[in-house]
Amino acid sequence: MAIDRTAGLFYSSPMAKLPIVKLPDPILRKPSALVERVDDETRQLADDMLETMYAAPGVGLAAVQVGVLRRLVVIDVADDDDKPRPLVLINPQIVDFGSRLRLHEEGCLSIPDTLVEIDRPSTLTLNYVDRDGKAQQLEADGLLATAIQHEVDHLDGKLIIDFLSSLKRNMIVRRFKKQTRIS
Repeated sequence: MAIDRTAGLFYSSPMAKLPIVKLPDPILRKPSALVERVDDETRQLADDMLETMYAAPGVGLAAVQVGVLRRLVVIDVADDDDKPRPLVLINPQIVDFGSRLRLHEEGCLSIPDTLVEIDRPSTLTLNYVDRDGKAQQLEADGLLATAIQHEVDHLDGKLIIDFLSSLKRNMIVRRFKKQTRIS
């Protein structure tokens, strides 16, 4: 199904930049609950998340990363030179993965200055609800497929460091705990 990613790009309500939750905050490990209804509050959260993501800058942001345990994700994988193409994915559910893998170096706004090479399926099919409350299906590949998997992992309490050995993962967690004590 074709999706107009530019629809709703200019919203009438003012947006606000939200603080991004960082490791070692335990909320990042909690699974997010379903969004029960799409209303003005949900749309405002999505708008605020988009502003936060663009300001960071990043290509995706899950609601848990701004302290909200709801299954809501915003993504925009447009190149810097292209017109923004924001996606608002409410209650995203990956229903199928392609068989080919894609190795990509991933970063995370909640784990700054950390890059992890991760093999993920290069294509997927996603069911979700859009910002108007309508059920949608999306076929994604490349960076968009990677970003979707990364953000859905966040909704399930999983982080990019979970793809590392326990030794490397523990070193990163210790570094962030130490930074938290110093700040």
